[in-house]
Amino acid sequence: MTRNALVAGVDSSTRACKVVIRDAETGAVLRRGAAPHPAGTEVHPSAWWEALGQAVAEAGGLEDVAAVSVAGQQHGMVCLDDEGAVVRPALLWNDTRSAQAAADLVDELAKLTDLGGDGDEGDGVPDPGAGAAAWAQAVGTVPVASLTIAKLRWLAEHEPARAKATAAVCLPHDWLTWRLTDGRDISTLTTDRSDASGTGYYSPAAGAYRPDLLQLAFGRRPLLPEVLGPAEPARILQPSAGFAPADSPRMRLGAAELNPLLVGAGAGDNAAAALGLGAQPGDVVVSIGTSGTVFACCDTPTVDPTGAVAGFADATGRHLPLVCTLNAARVLDAAAALLGVSLGELSRLALSAPAGADGLTLIPYLEGERTPNRPEATGTLHGLRLTNSTPAHLARAYIEGMLCGLADGLDALTAVGVPVRRILLVGGAARSEAVRTMAPAVLGRTVLVPSAAEYVADGAAMQAAWALSGADEVPAWGPCEAERWEAEPVPWLRERYHEYRDAGGRQR
Repeated sequence: MTRNALVAGVDSSTRACKVVIRDAETGAVLRRGAAPHPAGTEVHPSAWWEALGQAVAEAGGLEDVAAVSVAGQQHGMVCLDDEGAVVRPALLWNDTRSAQAAADLVDELAKLTDLGGDGDEGDGVPDPGAGAAAWAQAVGTVPVASLTIAKLRWLAEHEPARAKATAAVCLPHDWLTWRLTDGRDISTLTTDRSDASGTGYYSPAAGAYRPDLLQLAFGRRPLLPEVLGPAEPARILQPSAGFAPADSPRMRLGAAELNPLLVGAGAGDNAAAALGLGAQPGDVVVSIGTSGTVFACCDTPTVDPTGAVAGFADATGRHLPLVCTLNAARVLDAAAALLGVSLGELSRLALSAPAGADGLTLIPYLEGERTPNRPEATGTLHGLRLTNSTPAHLARAYIEGMLCGLADGLDALTAVGVPVRRILLVGGAARSEAVRTMAPAVLGRTVLVPSAAEYVADGAAMQAAWALSGADEVPAWGPCEAERWEAEPVPWLRERYHEYRDAGGRQR
């Protein structure tokens, strides 16, 4: 590695694109940039490219950068034709129109399982439990609306002309990496284990695609990106790369054609966050962003036939079992909007109410839910009385409801044998004093809150430095500082939540 080399990490998330420029050797942050993404669950990928250009410009360009890696929101479906053109706007992870497609895929594999094995054709009625178990064994994950495989089935059923035009399928970070390195030839598409493991047609345990499951979902097998190793570059762009200046993605991003630029494999956002945090086996990360995620680094893959735990891969060669909730930071946004207050005032109000909000309980399925898998569910407020009909009680109930959903995710991880040594609380909502105060009480464990940082972009930058160094180990940039938060557990609060959860969160 060249001394004083610089690396860039990109976080192309649901809401925004963020870029950090770091010293490759020390990890010191030198520059930053950010740009918003359009709202919605269906976005044309060109918006990500434009936001990347804006964020890079704000970060001072890439002229002096030796390597870059892109981390992106998982699962999104990007379809390309033979010429590399985008076939339709990408469906994002939080687009739930493919919920029925996911359920159908589980049933279909259940039927195939019922027809196989001992030769008994069964009773003709699919056993969803058998289908879920078969999917979990095959790829570590049971299809839900967010997975790419379910979105491909939806496309095949509802937009057959666009499905027919689809020659290649990739993910958001794959598409951005491809634009940085080529952007014309679909045969040069690449991805990594962490993001591929969220598609529903890649097995992280076997380290290979499952084209048979892709065939089951889509009816044929479009081109898929090559899966690179954690520190393997997608491409090293040399001055002779052949781009005319007017056509060069690097020129549009301020990367001088005279300097080589290594482009790393990239990663899914949660895997990049784990890398940026320096998470090790035994660490569980609770991330409260647009979605809520609870994930852990493990040396061995997990299999959860209930579908609650997704058996993803991480960005180092390990595994990253993960539970996702659709309702996280935006639950706080909704509460603040409802009460007409800022997020800071929401926190103050919530802390002025007693634990349990005097019986007021929110089941926070404001956007449907993924864990449990209730894509058509709505939120419900229980236990409303004259005595708890106050802004403070409502603020507390919203935050406690969101945290109870994440606590269910922690329970799901421990149920499949994931060890819990430390809990790291991150994400935008972790900046709320109320969230930090209530989290250890609801989760029933001490919580460490690392200093606020862009951990997804930081992890991408770390991967870029790793690929640049050619070393066997991830760069040691030093542990992140963390604040310790403790509180007496309140198991009765979660018991009451579970009672309402199992009776509420009803389907529309």
